[in-house]
Amino acid sequence: MVTSNLASAQKIGNQIIANVQRVIVGNEVTVRLGVAGLIAGGHVLVEGVPGIGKTMLAKSLACSIGVSFKRIQCTADLLPSDVTGTYIFDQRTQEFSFRPGPIMANIVLVDEINRASPKTQSAMLECMEEHQATIDGAMHRMPDPFLIIATRNPGEYSGTFPLPETELDRFLLRVRLDYPSSNEEVAVLEQQVASHPIDSLEAVVEAGDITSAQRSAREIYADPLVMKYIVDLAAATRQHPSVYLGASPRASIGMLSLAKAWALISERDYVTPDDVKAVASAVMSHRLVLNASGRNTLQGDAVIGQILDTIPVPDTTSSGGIPFLGIGRKRN
Repeated sequence: MVTSNLASAQKIGNQIIANVQRVIVGNEVTVRLGVAGLIAGGHVLVEGVPGIGKTMLAKSLACSIGVSFKRIQCTADLLPSDVTGTYIFDQRTQEFSFRPGPIMANIVLVDEINRASPKTQSAMLECMEEHQATIDGAMHRMPDPFLIIATRNPGEYSGTFPLPETELDRFLLRVRLDYPSSNEEVAVLEQQVASHPIDSLEAVVEAGDITSAQRSAREIYADPLVMKYIVDLAAATRQHPSVYLGASPRASIGMLSLAKAWALISERDYVTPDDVKAVASAVMSHRLVLNASGRNTLQGDAVIGQILDTIPVPDTTSSGGIPFLGIGRKRN
């Protein structure tokens, strides 16, 4: 039985999706994954060629929730203090006062993150993992909810730095925005004849609604065999012949959290194998480091596809699960 809290959380997720799709035409799965990532409480890496709508996706998410939104435009000369903030000496009071950086907002767009130097990228690691920043020995907490949406242009390498594995592992998921179809591109032109739809986009939920939805997502039931299925998928990446560095235990935790959020916005109170399959590539593909032979023939998504085709799907019907693809919430 779906509780009132879960029903409310499901409504919140679908309201945000519908609102974002007023701006982002097409890319339905990408929008759905982005909202699921928000409900799961994780950070999102958005890839796509320039001009495809990566910034609009982040801004429309922020506008839909009605929370504080900041943008960090990454450049090679960006300093860590430009991101986290710094202490400024006030001559009138003869004291140092803290001036927070743009990362201390509910939703932060880190645009072209791979243009920032490794030193500046490292300043974001504590913020991403622990939702805090240590500046001159003092700890400053991030607001709640806190979400980083970083963009990266995969086909543009001039003046960029590679993202280290430790940073990639802190992104819950990676999504890609693709070129719209011909009809979708016509719809984009038509909706921007008079003005951009982002200008009239209004909040449909509050910050407290998101934190409530995040709590509800954690209540979604996941059968122990579903958890074992997630672990088997992650373990298979570590044993794949084309993979040098496989998915981490953090990836397994993230896959469970995102699968729960995916089930929530799908209006279910239990996780199915299809939920896991729907989010597996988004969670794990960017975390894989392929070896030399793998880089010549495969990409991370292809490796995950092979693994999903290989690992058997569990069946808990005999243990009392709801017979939905053989999996479900246990009956009382």
